[in-house]
Amino acid sequence: MRMTRTLQEIPSLPNEEEVYKSAVIESPGKVVATESEIPEPGKEEVRIKLQGSGVCASNIPVWEGRDWFDYPVEKGNPGHEGWGIIDAVGEDVKGFAVGERVTGLTYNAYATYDIAKPENLVKLPDFLDDKPFPGEPLGCAMNIFSRTDIQRGQTVAIVGCGFLGLLLIQLAKSKGAKVIAISRRQFSLDAAVEAGADETVKMDDHYKIIEQVKEITGGDFCERVVEATGKEWPLNLSIELTGERGKLIVAGFHQDGMRSLNVQMLNWRGIDMISAHERDPQKYVDGIKAAVVAIQKKEMDPFPLFTHTFSLDEMENAFNNLKERPDGFIKALVLNRQ
Repeated sequence: MRMTRTLQEIPSLPNEEEVYKSAVIESPGKVVATESEIPEPGKEEVRIKLQGSGVCASNIPVWEGRDWFDYPVEKGNPGHEGWGIIDAVGEDVKGFAVGERVTGLTYNAYATYDIAKPENLVKLPDFLDDKPFPGEPLGCAMNIFSRTDIQRGQTVAIVGCGFLGLLLIQLAKSKGAKVIAISRRQFSLDAAVEAGADETVKMDDHYKIIEQVKEITGGDFCERVVEATGKEWPLNLSIELTGERGKLIVAGFHQDGMRSLNVQMLNWRGIDMISAHERDPQKYVDGIKAAVVAIQKKEMDPFPLFTHTFSLDEMENAFNNLKERPDGFIKALVLNRQ
């Protein structure tokens, strides 16, 4: 990491930790909390004193272990949902100052500090001062929603009602759509009702689900279906729930191998199948800004969905909860001492 001594230090935000603390995945299923020197930002970077980070389902493979991962993993990685207060600024940074509360794209956020590029950050407004704000997943939800083209009066199925699915239910309802929530856990279906879902269907029997949705929609199925599980069977189920000339939006993060899909049904019904994942960092930043607006306009309320909190010393528990998803679990946050 590049070093510079030309920094703006904020007197009102002293570095309470004498060391930089981070979680390190040493090997599959094993995390240790380490202490080392606090990192310094480069000339075009800022340092964020992290207040916390969300825990993302995309972390599960590196936690479980795959042949292509090297261990130990980099300090603080794969945490990428951090937020906090800028406490040091590189000499060439413009537009950001110490003391500003931000979120954005950083990649070692299971730690007390992280380094970021200014163009990857979003300033948080005052109305969010007392709220945890893992910006990356909220921006992801907004970017996915923008690809759905959901319109008032449409019937929309959300397949998978975890954190992302519940946010999409809220957003779909804000557009005036009728929402069918489909999920495996009864707790998730109950949460879907709280998020505004009009109908709920237990995700158990493939053909039973199809018949239930067919009955709800009068045989037309859904104008929009969002798959938010990352699994093969629900993805194929989603194809069969999409009506003629409808849109199937793939929001689930498919990361554990190839998929066999019912392309015949896609063809027969003339379905548009959209992968809604973005890769341009600027798109993520734009999504985070849109999330701030959506929350302010009460189109989305993520805060009741943050159900579990952990410290850096409890990262193994955080990952295990993420993998096992006990009743009551929607979204975990790792919070730092302030």
